[in-house]
Amino acid sequence: MDFDKVLDVAFREVGRGERNGSPTHIVRGSRIYHTTQADLWSAATEKERLRRWFGDVSGDLTFGGRFSIQGNADGDIVTCDPPKSLAVTWEFGGTTSWVRATIEEADDGVILTIEHELPTDTKSEEHWDKYGPGAVGVGWELWLLQLNMHLCSGGKPSTEAAAAWIETPQGKVAMQAMAEAWGNAHIVAGSPAKIAEGMAERTAKFYTGQA
Repeated sequence: MDFDKVLDVAFREVGRGERNGSPTHIVRGSRIYHTTQADLWSAATEKERLRRWFGDVSGDLTFGGRFSIQGNADGDIVTCDPPKSLAVTWEFGGTTSWVRATIEEADDGVILTIEHELPTDTKSEEHWDKYGPGAVGVGWELWLLQLNMHLCSGGKPSTEAAAAWIETPQGKVAMQAMAEAWGNAHIVAGSPAKIAEGMAERTAKFYTGQA
């Protein structure tokens, strides 16, 4: 699987929101997939396919259900509108955030947009102040990349190949570029360049094993 040929996401955005009267950070990214809404929805919501590119997901993957990702997050499914949108709570490390996925038709396939909304409690802000949007942005980009390879390979598993690619010089360069791109998006959103660049540098070191 040649990951270097399918790296780019179509769009990155950093913003602010509000939830339950408290401010939030919003990290949003999207990319185009050359498939149908129905196929992408299947890849994103069926346990057997999720295991091939995302992780081992258990639980009830329907509206009102609760899921668990082995070694990662747990949460509740709060919106489920096949094949267009899915929203979940994201409970990880003692903190709850919120993730929404939308699938829209495009001229040459479909656009998948992931929006991750982060709280601003003290613990969450300490993490944001260190890594900024790249912490979740790069993580989602890697998953979106694995999804693309899963789709491009006719449904074959992509997680092991991705894990191996991440350890290569090319993979590390790509993750550095992803972190820098999220830093640039943060600057566009109004963050001082020096602060955003420092966050991006720490994110890159984390993902490339230099932290």
